[in-house]
Amino acid sequence: MILDATPDRLLFFDTTLRDGEQSPGCSMTQHEKLAMAHALEDLGVDILEAGFAISSEGDFAGIQAVAKEIRQPRITSLARAKREDIERAAAALEHAERSRIHIFLASSDIHLQYKLKMSREEALEQVAKSVRLARTYVDDVEFSPEDSTRTEIDFLCKMVQVAIEAGATTINMPDTVGYSVPNEYGAMFRTVRERVPGADKVIFSSHCHNDLGLAVANSLAAIDGGARQVECTINGIGERAGNAALEEIAAALIVRADQYPVEHGLKADQLFPASQQLAKVISFAPSPNKAVVGSNAFAHEAGIHQHGVLSNPLTYEIMTPASVGVPTNRMVLGKHSGRHALRSRLHDLGYQLAAPDLDAAYRAFTELADKKKAIYDQDLINLVAHHKRHEDLISTEPISEAS
Repeated sequence: MILDATPDRLLFFDTTLRDGEQSPGCSMTQHEKLAMAHALEDLGVDILEAGFAISSEGDFAGIQAVAKEIRQPRITSLARAKREDIERAAAALEHAERSRIHIFLASSDIHLQYKLKMSREEALEQVAKSVRLARTYVDDVEFSPEDSTRTEIDFLCKMVQVAIEAGATTINMPDTVGYSVPNEYGAMFRTVRERVPGADKVIFSSHCHNDLGLAVANSLAAIDGGARQVECTINGIGERAGNAALEEIAAALIVRADQYPVEHGLKADQLFPASQQLAKVISFAPSPNKAVVGSNAFAHEAGIHQHGVLSNPLTYEIMTPASVGVPTNRMVLGKHSGRHALRSRLHDLGYQLAAPDLDAAYRAFTELADKKKAIYDQDLINLVAHHKRHEDLISTEPISEAS
């Protein structure tokens, strides 16, 4: 069945291997693409865009390898609205269990005039021809009017109508340059869905870039506007400032299910492993303050926060680390930390301090923290050894080697 999204189910279209790989420094070998594709299959993505077949022999071979080996997600290749692109994409996807050809053609006047040097009428004719051709190879064709958010709305509706009439099964309306804002982007989906004949027979999709830092917010607005497919990447990698981050959209759907009552097939506890796999493949991790999967996403240094989390994690964590596959939260000891966090860490190291000794240790700790950015376990052991008031200050509990 082609239309496997419903009003209550959202499809995740992952383009880490295509749009993500176009990010500077993120290119992948065929072996690396396969490793990442397996991680995405384990995560449960519905559609996996494996590359842009016409772009190079390496990309063609990478798509072909993914299509042969990955069986659960639908595999797709990007293609311009040109015969040679579509034929090349079809060849690369030949061995896929389920395949899709994803065609794009610019719809905004600035792209048509300056990039393609094509009239609106010529563009509509090319859309119809290319979608019809793709349908002779596969029964699942996605069409994207590139730069939808800077396209005059009447012409956007017309192009979408032409694509549907030619046989497109998914209509993706991308914010190609990260120009849109959430209320505007959501309204675009509502308008097109209301005005275009046959819109109820296809899936509408969002594809957002992060040039204004709004990619995830815009994706959620699209869902609110009726989109039932979101195109995104692991860790938000992609052209320029990146794509909408898959893990952030997924986390928002989990935490705010009251606002977005849609089902999906992702295994949320595989979000962090997928992020780690990508970091391994491209040799750099996401920013420490990256939502959901950054190293600081579940780390706490401020004393008030540490006290709250030690009492009940929900005081400062809106989701559990385990729910997204993160092993545990972290209490980071630094100059903003309080006695509760210090006492907890010393206890983990095998030390039991009476209140006066904890006060003395805490004063010494804050003096040290003002001088050092990072406080290690050995620092704490040395600190206690130099500031203990009684021989029985150190408990008989062994210090864990894991600490």
